[in-house]
Amino acid sequence: MMCRGDHSLLSVRDMYQADSLAIKSGVSGVSLMRHAGQAVAQVVCDIIPEGRVLVLCGPGNNGGDGFAAAAVLRERGYEVQLYSMLPISEFEGDALHFALEWQGSVVCELGVENFEQADVIIDALFGAGLTRPLDRDCCNYVGWSREKCVVAVDVPSGVSGDTGEVVGSVAFRANKTVTFSLKKTGHCLYPGADLCGEIVVADIGIPKEVTASLSLNCQENHPDLWCDQIPRYQYGRHKYDFGHSLVWGGQMSGAGRLAAMSAVRVGSGLVTVLSSDTDRLIYALTSPSLMVEGHKNLEELKAFLKNRKISSFVLGPGAGRGHAFKSLVSSVLENAFVPLVLDADAISVFEDSPEQLRTLLNDQVIITPHEGEFKRLFPEVQGGRLERARQAARAAGCIVVLKGVDTIIASPNAQAVINTNAPYWLAKGGTGDVLAGIITGLLAQGLFLFDAACAGVWLHSDAAQRIGSTMIADDLVTCIGKSIEPFRS
Repeated sequence: MMCRGDHSLLSVRDMYQADSLAIKSGVSGVSLMRHAGQAVAQVVCDIIPEGRVLVLCGPGNNGGDGFAAAAVLRERGYEVQLYSMLPISEFEGDALHFALEWQGSVVCELGVENFEQADVIIDALFGAGLTRPLDRDCCNYVGWSREKCVVAVDVPSGVSGDTGEVVGSVAFRANKTVTFSLKKTGHCLYPGADLCGEIVVADIGIPKEVTASLSLNCQENHPDLWCDQIPRYQYGRHKYDFGHSLVWGGQMSGAGRLAAMSAVRVGSGLVTVLSSDTDRLIYALTSPSLMVEGHKNLEELKAFLKNRKISSFVLGPGAGRGHAFKSLVSSVLENAFVPLVLDADAISVFEDSPEQLRTLLNDQVIITPHEGEFKRLFPEVQGGRLERARQAARAAGCIVVLKGVDTIIASPNAQAVINTNAPYWLAKGGTGDVLAGIITGLLAQGLFLFDAACAGVWLHSDAAQRIGSTMIADDLVTCIGKSIEPFRS
């Protein structure tokens, strides 16, 4: 059996609990901090074999990690200048141990020249739990570090470890960030994900049993989470084993065609498009792989879904925002026919009555709003993106895919996954239609709703990575097969 990694993400509260439980299990806090300092020092050594290092130490355990790292670097022959926000006598606990152990001098004031002379700056000022903006001196340090190589301890100072947001208006930008045991949610959420640079996860001796005992309900998206559900191509299987996707083809046929072809490419055994008489030829000429039927009224749709053994249904791409379409979406939701993906116009058509849509959503539905659509649908939800997605999923009782560079997939039971492999160039017209089609095609193949959403988002991003920055939505469709192929064997 393939060994799978742990892709769990820690909140700040989880991090403190893990440290506490590790110490209760017999691991000393001094040992944890010593290993943390060694890990930070090693990252510096990997950057430069020798040179000048400026270590910025804050008042808590983050500062203690900085003292520990400084000692290791000094022993290895680096020229180390250490700045401390506090006099050594004012440190407490394990941080005091390493502050007292430090054999070099301590600087209590810094100027721009200190930064200019450094080859590497270690930011050990504040950790993931920072709740207030950086003070004036620290803001100066941020500015003076801009053109320098910065190694951050845990998270860049000024970034929330929970939300990835900048606390205030200023934060360090690191080239590398060294964190411990597991990543934090703030490492995966923007702008924190950008400000962290490359993230190095170091084992500092927290037993795996400790993190396993925590009730962690957030993970970084990875094939390990869902690849076992991707159906394999084997002897004896036929097209009906891979499901039948249904696409409601709207008045903007380009969007519906992208969604339909994406469902085909991701492996749906059959794909049917329901379209107006005006657009039937357009859809029929898109690909001989598509079956095209006319639009159905509610009773006809019920019969069609049953007789054609429809496995999944996507409503919204290019559908328009007319009253008839709004009534259709409402009727489909009320009858809960099959697993359903609501995208684009299927969400926006309710912008004047968001409470109507929210009352119709259920556990057989995935909604895929971008930030603007989300705010119109859930105007009362506040907080960071992760917390808002969770609140919305819980309130609506459905899977929420809050799209963005850090797309969040949230379920009603508070489980959440943050996607981290999306390139910036996915922000182009039509890419959302492709995502809706991919998720629909995966649902047709029997994936559970939450896993289909996670897999769809990851495959969508992977395809974009493979193509490169000149990508357009059409290119995504043709590359989906390459992204899913490794999981078919």
